[in-house]
Amino acid sequence: MSEKKILITGASGGYGYEFARQLEATGARLILHARDEARLKLTLDTLKFPERHRTILADLSQRKSVDAFIESLSDEGDLAGLVNNAGFGVWGSFERCEGVPQLDVLRADLLAPVAIAHALLPGLIRSQGFIINVSSLAGETPLPYMSTYAAAKAGMTFWSEALRGELTGRVRVVTLAPGPSPTGFRDVSGAPKGKGSIFRTAAPDVVAASLRTLARGGGYCVPGIRHRLLWLLQKLVPRSLSIRAMSGYLKG
Repeated sequence: MSEKKILITGASGGYGYEFARQLEATGARLILHARDEARLKLTLDTLKFPERHRTILADLSQRKSVDAFIESLSDEGDLAGLVNNAGFGVWGSFERCEGVPQLDVLRADLLAPVAIAHALLPGLIRSQGFIINVSSLAGETPLPYMSTYAAAKAGMTFWSEALRGELTGRVRVVTLAPGPSPTGFRDVSGAPKGKGSIFRTAAPDVVAASLRTLARGGGYCVPGIRHRLLWLLQKLVPRSLSIRAMSGYLKG
């Protein structure tokens, strides 16, 4: 990927930072997006060659901001890769949560990635590039108290996998579906602090697994043995039982 341009959304921490670090090591030039200027600058400053990369600020939960973000990419030419990583969740009872944050989750986690991919796709096809869509195992099962997040990730998974079918042989598509990881997501969502999880996989390992899947031509990636075990349990446990269990766990 030497000298090729790759866009990473949500690059201010967690998986986004790890994508930046690991893709920089391939020689790529990065376009790093976030909505928090201070945290994005910290990401840039910790990379080995910050002068090679560009940063863009945008709130992807707002349609006008998404449109402006896409417009700002128009002078970059054809990109070699897109990592749709930006997103967040809101914990709490759907009945009691304010409506706007719930809609913002759907916009940032699903609608914005679709809009960005559609705008960049002609160039990605010309460059025979790739798309990595960061979904979640939350997209495999309903999550009480995080209902819109699970809905957004379910949409991301199905859209990404359908896109992979359409673009076979032209653009490599990876659907990354991790389980719990210590990325700070729980703190941002407001979910109750737990005692941890035996299913957690470190962010560097999650990103490395997705890049190995990319090197094999794309596919659905559940990273690490712990996350694959959780994915298998989700398949084996009846949905009604899973919903009851998750309701008790996430209620706090």
